[in-house]
Amino acid sequence: RPLRAVYGNCDGYPLRYNYGSYLFFELEQIKVLMTHIGGYPGHYDATALTLIKKFKPNLFICGHSHIAKVMFDRQHEMLCVNPGAAGKQGFHTIRTLMRLELNAGNIENLEVIELSRGGI
Repeated sequence: RPLRAVYGNCDGYPLRYNYGSYLFFELEQIKVLMTHIGGYPGHYDATALTLIKKFKPNLFICGHSHIAKVMFDRQHEMLCVNPGAAGKQGFHTIRTLMRLELNAGNIENLEVIELSRGGI
């Protein structure tokens, strides 16, 4: 399966060269918008809100806060997912990532996975 990614505010040249600041794609009849600095329902970053209005995604994935959070935005009718932070650098005390399945227009089986602070 192809890797889909966006760069974050602390990423250097190699990542910024190979990935964009946002990514929009459609998979399994789900419109997906990814960006690093996004916010959450009612508190979106201005650039993220412009992208949300332009692309009208069903699934919005962002990061930046390092806080794992999943919320449904009723105004924009989309699921907002912040997987938290899986890296070892930063102020977060719990390392998290999320896994979900896209299946024929449905977002299913969302899991929050905690990683040990010293492990992989």
